[in-house]
Amino acid sequence: MVALERLGEAAGRLLKARGETIAVAESSAGGLISASLLAVPGASAYFVAGGVIYTHKAREIFTDIELEQHPGMRSSSEPYAALLAETMRRRMDTTWGLAETGASGPRGNRYGDAAGHTCIALSGPVTKVFTLETGDGDREANMWRFTEAALDALVSALDQPMTA
Repeated sequence: MVALERLGEAAGRLLKARGETIAVAESSAGGLISASLLAVPGASAYFVAGGVIYTHKAREIFTDIELEQHPGMRSSSEPYAALLAETMRRRMDTTWGLAETGASGPRGNRYGDAAGHTCIALSGPVTKVFTLETGDGDREANMWRFTEAALDALVSALDQPMTA
């Protein structure tokens, strides 16, 4: 099993077993979250949409989120990750929305976050938002760490009993 499929296997299996769907928005993971979920055979049963929302223009076009409507909110923050996850879930009419936004490296972002900073959010039957700081400027290593953290959070949420 290749790395992408290995990372997405547990989440894909649980999503299929539960009959649930997901939409993903990611930035500094660069599409690895979506690719991991899509690498699992049968992904069409649960994967509805995914996008690399890497610029302000992409955010406005793909999500219709204008930060001017959310004073004080900025990218690479927990409130923004939560809004992005909820927006994807709602716009794609899925059970789950998963969002990741941060700075993979080798330098930090324009908001003052160091390389290795990301915020990850789940929206759905379980809501979760958290920040991960790797303390590392290795861009590719951070992309994989962000992906693993996002998928681990999803699997943890999916492992919880279904509500009626």
